[in-house]
This record gives sequence, C-alpha cells and structure tokens, in this order.
Amino acid sequence: MTLRPDPTFHATAQLAMQAPVENYGFVVMLSPDASQPDGIAVVDLNPKSDGYGTIVHQLLMPNTGDEFHHFGWNACSSSLSPLTGHAFLERRYLIVPGIRSSRIYVIDTKDPLDLKIHKTIEPEEVFAKTGYSRPHTIHCGPEGIYVSTLGGGGEDGTDGPPGIFIMDCETFEIIGQYEMDRGKQDKHYDFWWNLPQDYMVSSEWGLPPQYENGVVPEDLLSNKYGHSIHFWDLRRRKNIQTMDFGENYQMALEIRPAHDPKKSYGFCGVVVDTTNLQGAIFTWWRGEDGTWQSKKTITIDPRPEDPENLPPLLQGFGAVPPLVTDIDLSLDDKYLYVACWGLGEMHQYDVSDPMNPKLTGKVELGGIARGTKHPGGGDFAFGPQMVEISRDGKRVYWTNSLYSTWDTQFYPGQDGGQMVMAHVGENGGLTLDRDFYIDFPKGHRAHQIRLEGGDCSTDSFCYPNV
Repeated sequence: MTLRPDPTFHATAQLAMQAPVENYGFVVMLSPDASQPDGIAVVDLNPKSDGYGTIVHQLLMPNTGDEFHHFGWNACSSSLSPLTGHAFLERRYLIVPGIRSSRIYVIDTKDPLDLKIHKTIEPEEVFAKTGYSRPHTIHCGPEGIYVSTLGGGGEDGTDGPPGIFIMDCETFEIIGQYEMDRGKQDKHYDFWWNLPQDYMVSSEWGLPPQYENGVVPEDLLSNKYGHSIHFWDLRRRKNIQTMDFGENYQMALEIRPAHDPKKSYGFCGVVVDTTNLQGAIFTWWRGEDGTWQSKKTITIDPRPEDPENLPPLLQGFGAVPPLVTDIDLSLDDKYLYVACWGLGEMHQYDVSDPMNPKLTGKVELGGIARGTKHPGGGDFAFGPQMVEISRDGKRVYWTNSLYSTWDTQFYPGQDGGQMVMAHVGENGGLTLDRDFYIDFPKGHRAHQIRLEGGDCSTDSFCYPNV
C-alpha cells in the first residue's frame, strides 16, 4: 500500500490521455490443447529499448487446462471515486481467471520482468462461495474487484444462471454474489459501468454447452445464444431494464460505455445477424424519461466466397461473416475499433456522433479464405481479435485467438499466436507498423492485452472531462 494515490490513477479520461506512454504490455498465452501451462507474456513496448517488440519475460502457471481468456487489474482510476475506501491501492496485481478450470491466479507485476504468483484461488472455492463457474471479465471497482462468469453451478455450468461475484481488493478473498435481483438475466458475458451515474450494463454470450466445444450450429440458427443487454442499478444490485436487440442478433458481447462519466451512452458489438450474416454495433443511451434505448448504428456485410474455401460450418452459406468479436473505444470517446475476426479486418469508426459512426480506417490481416500476411512478411493466424488502445490513442494493439475450440472450428489447420500494432493518423486512419510483429512461442496462442499503467478497456473514471 502506498501513502498517496497510485500515479497511474487519473480523475478524468482527459488526464489519463496525457499520462506517460506504456513501456510494457501483458498478454495472455494459452495452450489450446492443454499440453502446456497457460501463462502471461510481457511484451516490451518502449521503442527506445533493445527489446522493443519482443517478449522479454514469461510466467507460466503450475497447472494445465486453465484456458486463460480475459483478465484485469486489482485497482484502477475508479479508486479515486468519492465512494471508495481504497484510494491508496496500487495498480500492481493482475487477476487472471481460467475459464475452463475456474481457477483464478493473482499475479504480482511489481517488477514486470519478474512476475510472481501472489495467490491462487482454486475452483472449489469459487464454486462454494459464489455458485458460479467459468470466471471471465475482471473490472476493478471502487470497493472491490468484480468478476463476471460464464457458467452457473454443476459440472456443465447450467445449474442456475451465471452472474458476477466480488473479491476483496486487498486480500483477494472471494466475498460473494453481486446480484440481489437479476430480473431476466440468465446468460452472461461482459459488463461495465458509469460510477457517478450509478448504473451498470451487462451482456450475453451463451451457456457453457453452447461454447466450450465450439459453436453449436443448431443453437445458432435457432437463435438460442444471447441477444440482450441488461441495465442495473449499480448500488442496489438490481436489474432495472433488459433490452432485447432482437433474437436474430446473436451473441451480444463487448460493452463499451463512453469514458467521460457525464455521457450516458455506449456501444455493444453483436457477432452475427442470423438473417444475413452481417456483424452489427448497437449504440445504447438513456432517454429523457430515464429508460434505456438502443439503435443499430453500424452494419458490416459478409464477403461472398467459394464454399470450397470455407470451413465446414460456413460452406452452406457461401460467404464469410464478419464475426465481430471485440470492440474498444479510445479514451477521448472519438474512435471505436471493431475486430472483424472472420473477415480478417480491423475497422476504425469516428463515433464523435455516437448515432452516426463513420468508417475512417481499415486494416486487413489474416481472415477466413484470405490469410493476409503482415506487411513485414509474417503470417497472421485466424483474424484480428482482442484489441487494446494506448491511453493517448495513438497506438492500437491486437492479437488473433478467439477461443481454442472456435479457432479450430473457423480456421481448421491453422495455429499460432501473433500480436501486432497499428499507428493512428492525425485525423483518423490506421497503418500497421511493419516492424512490430510478435510471433508467440510454439504451442501458445495470444488473447487479451493489458497495458502498463492502464488502457482503454481497464479504467473507470469518476470525474467529467474539463
């Protein structure tokens, strides 16, 4: 514990944009066949360093079969909230859950070149104290660490709905379930909040039998995956409204609210519209009467393709769907980045007017039946997936793996983990850095990225921009 707020905490998103740039990135390494332990790779992001653009340290876990996916910090700028009793926490520990094992590791990053396991929470403790399984998204709140889950109880995770539980942000003990009244929420995926406005938004993917062994075509075509988002009274822990995008909008995944807490809107990415294979982005906002509303503001078309070039799952459609699998919003709330994992494209939209996004940049890399190489000559397996933006908004990093079984299903015969970076133009636009290309160690794939000092999908800001 420090005697002053961590210097990486910022009252406003505006101030965070002026902070020192990142020197290191922490990236998930996952072993898709569980033959090796999963781990965290430390990537050197300092252009003046001899190790720039390489993995300079790895921490592998003592177990196999965890399937690392999403992870997050123990503390962030939300600690500056007037509601907090933890203003002097350090952004020091990464909370890393395994969504197959339900095991959680707490990793000490005090020395980024010598990561250590600080604590391990075994799955039996998660089950006993929460009734949930398959921990997924981590967000640091002003009074604790919030963990979303993708499974309920029982061996297959369908004994009751998944939800959110809270961990103590100092001892890392599991406290218990978040929800007092979940309303219609019976599936889970992502969540985020606006702390001063006291609301939370959560989204839906599917239940464990619908994703652990790959997409279930019958469920997808029957529209049985998640297609709603849920709005919560954050402090009362009560679902106050469920908004259904429409059952054809399958897999409502990443939630990205505006970073300036004065704004009452945000975005949600939808993987696929089953009526036409389009990807979609919805803008959601609070109306004058206090109820939440939404509108589809971005559509991305599929690409026609010879069925012979497609994986079996898609051959009957004769097209490559965009498969919108991640989105991220720059700290100035200006640019929304959309990963089209199927097409092999990263899109940049100007969302200064959140109701009328404009496409301002696009990069092609990987992709089904395309396999576009990196401009430096390296292969890029699968397509652009987990995306992270530097605090100053000038660099966009991304990796390529979605989920082990889905990688195999959509990209049979491919393997590998890569991480790349693109520069953002003065007035928008994306240009891949031909010299920044990281090929992960054989047998490991790459998923979520966290940046030293915080990034655009980590921090919640408690004060409005000036």
